[in-house]
Amino acid sequence: MALNSRIASLTRFLILSTSLTPFSAARTPQQNGVVERKNRTLVEAAHTMLTFSKLPLHFWAEAVASVCFTQNRSLITKRFMKTPYELVYNRPPSIKFFRVFGCECYVKNDKDNLDKFSPKGDEVFSWICQGLSVYRVYNKKTRCVVESTNVDFEEGIEEDFTPTQSHQESLVSWHLPAPANVALHVPAVVQPAPHIMVSTTDISSSNLQGTSSSSSASASPSSRASPAPAEGEHSHTFQQAPVVNVPSPQSGASSTMPNTSSHQGIPSPAPQVAGPNTTTSPAPQVTGPSTTTSPAPQVTGPSTTIQPAPQVTGPSTTSQPATQVAGPSLVSSDTPTAPGPIVIQSQVQPTVTTLATTRREPEFYIDLRIEPSPPPTLPHTTKWTRAHPLQQVIGSKSAPVKTRSTTQNECLFAAFLSRHEPSNVTEALDISDWVTAMQEELNQFERLGLWRLVPRPKNKTIIDLKWIFKNKKDEDRIVTRNKARLVAKGFKQQAGIDYDETFAPMARIEAIRIFLAYAAHKNFTVYQMDVKTAFLNGELKEEVYVSQPEGFVDRTKPNHVYIIDKALYGLKQAPRAWYDHLSNALLDNGFYKGKIDPTLFIKTEGDDILLVQIYVDDIIFGSTNSDMCTWFSDLMTTRFEMSMLWELSFFLGLQVLQKPDGILINQSKYTGDLLKRFHMDTSSIAKTPMASGTLIGADPKGKPVDQKTYRAIIGSLLYLTASRPDIMFATFFVLANPKESHMMGVKRILRYLKGTPNRGLWYPKESGFELVAFSDADHGGCQLDRKSTSGHVQFLGDKLVSWGSKKQHCVSTSTAEAEYVAAASYCSQVLWMRTQLRDYGYSFNHIPIYCDSKSAIAITCNPVQHTRTKHIDIRYHFIKDHLERGTIELYFVNTEYQLADLFTKPLDEKRFNFLISKLGMFDPQE
Repeated sequence: MALNSRIASLTRFLILSTSLTPFSAARTPQQNGVVERKNRTLVEAAHTMLTFSKLPLHFWAEAVASVCFTQNRSLITKRFMKTPYELVYNRPPSIKFFRVFGCECYVKNDKDNLDKFSPKGDEVFSWICQGLSVYRVYNKKTRCVVESTNVDFEEGIEEDFTPTQSHQESLVSWHLPAPANVALHVPAVVQPAPHIMVSTTDISSSNLQGTSSSSSASASPSSRASPAPAEGEHSHTFQQAPVVNVPSPQSGASSTMPNTSSHQGIPSPAPQVAGPNTTTSPAPQVTGPSTTTSPAPQVTGPSTTIQPAPQVTGPSTTSQPATQVAGPSLVSSDTPTAPGPIVIQSQVQPTVTTLATTRREPEFYIDLRIEPSPPPTLPHTTKWTRAHPLQQVIGSKSAPVKTRSTTQNECLFAAFLSRHEPSNVTEALDISDWVTAMQEELNQFERLGLWRLVPRPKNKTIIDLKWIFKNKKDEDRIVTRNKARLVAKGFKQQAGIDYDETFAPMARIEAIRIFLAYAAHKNFTVYQMDVKTAFLNGELKEEVYVSQPEGFVDRTKPNHVYIIDKALYGLKQAPRAWYDHLSNALLDNGFYKGKIDPTLFIKTEGDDILLVQIYVDDIIFGSTNSDMCTWFSDLMTTRFEMSMLWELSFFLGLQVLQKPDGILINQSKYTGDLLKRFHMDTSSIAKTPMASGTLIGADPKGKPVDQKTYRAIIGSLLYLTASRPDIMFATFFVLANPKESHMMGVKRILRYLKGTPNRGLWYPKESGFELVAFSDADHGGCQLDRKSTSGHVQFLGDKLVSWGSKKQHCVSTSTAEAEYVAAASYCSQVLWMRTQLRDYGYSFNHIPIYCDSKSAIAITCNPVQHTRTKHIDIRYHFIKDHLERGTIELYFVNTEYQLADLFTKPLDEKRFNFLISKLGMFDPQE
C-alpha cells in the first residue's frame, strides 16, 4: 500500500508539473533501455554473488542491495575516471570496510550477564551486505538477520549450506531430476538417496545397438519392469540393476558427488565405485553416432560390488576411456526390455530431493542413486566454467571471470599509467609507473647531452633540483601520459651572474585567430605538433651548476654536481634559449620571421606559402601545398624529438573543429568544467549575460564576498573570452570591488553559459578576407566616475578575429568626444592587424572603420582644432594623420547595425541575439 501511494503521488506531481513527462508503453522495455540494462547488470551480479557464496535464493534482495552499493563505488565510466558516488558528492568513497559477500564472520556477543568464561562471540554468521559502518549478518542457527559494527571476518574460508527441503528450489544446480521412464524400487527400510541425471543429447534412439551381458550383482526380489514408452517418444531403459552396498558414515566411507554439467552434448562422467574387494565384469558395448565420453571420477568405499558400465562408441568416437556407470547396461528403445530397478542397501536413511526439469529431446539418461557423505561440493569447486576445467585455471579459482574485451581498457591504463599524482619524490618512488617516467626524463637528459657530472666547484652557486609530477590528459579528461619533469629552483639564480636575457616572445591570441581565419579562407588543414622536452634543446651561454636529482644520486660520487650545457626547466633563461635555438633552426631552412610577430615564421615557394606559429613548445602549421607540410614535418622530426603530430583540435584551451565548410572555435569543455567547479551546473538558465538596464554601482553598504573565489571566477571568465565575445562586456562590468550584488552579476554570466556551453566562433571556408572594423562608445556609462565605455570589433571578411571592451581613461564632455576617443584608441589595433597581414601577402589601405556618430567623423576629418576639442589628449589625434595618409577611412553606420554596440552596454534579449548572429557566433546544437 505504501508503494502504491508513493507511485500515485509521483504520478500526480508529474501531471501537475509544467514540463512534459513521457511514459513508456507497457511491456516495451526497449523504450527505457538504460534502466533495463542497469537492472540486468544488477541481477546478473547478484546471481553471481549468490552462486559464489553458496547462499540460497531467498537472499536475493540482500545480494541486489550489495551489488547496487558496490556498483556506485566502482569505476564504471572511463570518461570521467570517477565513481558514481564521487560524481554526486564530489569526494572519493571509502572502501576500507568492504568485505566479500557471504563470507564467514563472527559477531561480538553483546548479551547481558556474561561471565568470564562465556563465549565473547556468537557462532558463525554469513555476511550479507555492507553499510557505511554497519554490517548485516545472518545467523544460520536462529535464522535472523542482525546488524552490528563489531564483526570479525574470515574471508578466506568457504562454508556450505546443507541442502534442505526449505530451500531446495534454490539449489537446482545441486540436484537434477530423474527421468520419468525409469521406475524406482526401494525397500521399505531404505529411503531413496539424492540422485544425478547425466544426459547426452543429439543421440537418436534408433541408432543405438547393443548387447546385454549377465551381471554378477544380486538383483532385488521385488524388481519390476517400467512401462514401455509411447510411440514417437525417445526413451531408454536399463537392464537389470545391481545392488550397491554403501557403508555408513561410522564405517569411514567417503564419496564425492560427480559433475552433472555437460558441454556441447558430451555427457558428464558418472561415478565409479571401487574398494578393496571390488569385483567387476566386462563392460557391454553400445554404439551410437558421433558419441564422445569423458573419464569418470572415483567413489571409493570398502566392500563395494558394482555392475560394469556400458561403453558408448560410434563411427566418429573420440578415443577416451570408457564411461563407467554403477548400474545397468543400455539397450535400444526399438527392442524394449523390462529393466530391473536400481537398488541401494545402506545402514543410513538418506534424504530424498527430487526436482522436475525439462530436457531437450532426444536424450538418454543414466540414473544413479548414491548417498552423499559428506554433503556434496558446489559446482564451482569442481568446474570453474563449462569450458575451463579447474586444472586449466591460473590463479584463484574463486575469482570472477574477466574476458579480454572487459579488461582491455583496464589493462591499458592500469598496466602502463597511474591516475595518481604523487606529491613528493618519496611517494613517487613507490609507484613503478612514476619511476619509469622519472627514468625516461633522465634518459632524455643523457641523450641530449644536457649535463656533465663534475666535482663541486668553490665559490659557485649550486642550484637545487625538484621533481614535478603531472598527468597529461586529453579532451575527455582521460589520463594519456604520466609526465615527470625535473626542474631547477631558478629563484636562487642571481641576475648578471647566472643569467642575462630571459624574455621569450609568445604569440598573441589575436595572431592565432588570424592564422585560423587565413586557413579557412585558403581552405587548407592546420596541423599541430609538440616538441618533447623542448627547453632541453636550448644552449646556455652562462655557467650553471645544479645538484644531483633526489632519488638518483650517484653512489660512487655523492658529492659531485652537474654542470649544465643546455637549458633546464626552471632556469630563468631557459625559455629564451629554446626560442633562439628553434628560430635559428627555422631560419637556416629558408624561413623568415614576421615583421612585428617574432613567433610567426613564413616560407614561400612560388604561389604557395607555409605558415608556422609558435607558442613556446607548441607549434601549429599549415600550407596551401600539402607537400610543404610533409617537408616541414620531416624536418622537425629529424631535428627534434616530437611527442605528437596531428590535425589541430585543441590549442591553448581552444577547441578547434575543422569541417569541410569551415572552422569552429569554442571552449565547451572548459565551460563545463567552470560550471562544475563553482557549482553552477545545476542552476537555471539565463537568456543574456546581463539584464537590460542593469546598473551596478560601488554598493558600499553591500555584503562583501570571498575575494579569493570571486577572483577565481573572474579569471576563468576572462580566459573564456578568447572565444566568447558575447560575455566580454558583462565580465568587465563586474571586474573588481566585489560585493554581493556583483556576485549576483557573475552568477548570471555563469547561468548564461550553462544555456550556451557550445557557442563559439564560426569561420566559413573560401569566404572574403577584407579587413573591416567597427567602433562604438557609451557616453558616461559608468555610474561610479561617469567615464564612457568603448567597444570595437575587427573582421576579416565574415570572420571575427579581434574585439574588446574598455572603460576610457578620461571623462568625455559629449557623445561625439566619447566616440572620437574610442575610434582613435582602436585605430592602433587596426594598424597592428594591417602590418600582421602583410606577412600573409596582403597590403590593406583605406581600411573602413564604421562609427555611428557623424560628429566624431567630422572631428576626425577636420584638421582645424575647435574650441570644444582642444582639451583632448594629443595621443588621440594621431588618427587624423592616418586618415590623411589614406591608411584608414571612417564611415557612418546606423546604430541598429553597429556591431560594436554589444561591447558598450547591456542589451535586451532580441537585440543581443541579433548582434551575436551578425558577429558570426555559432552553436552546433542550435
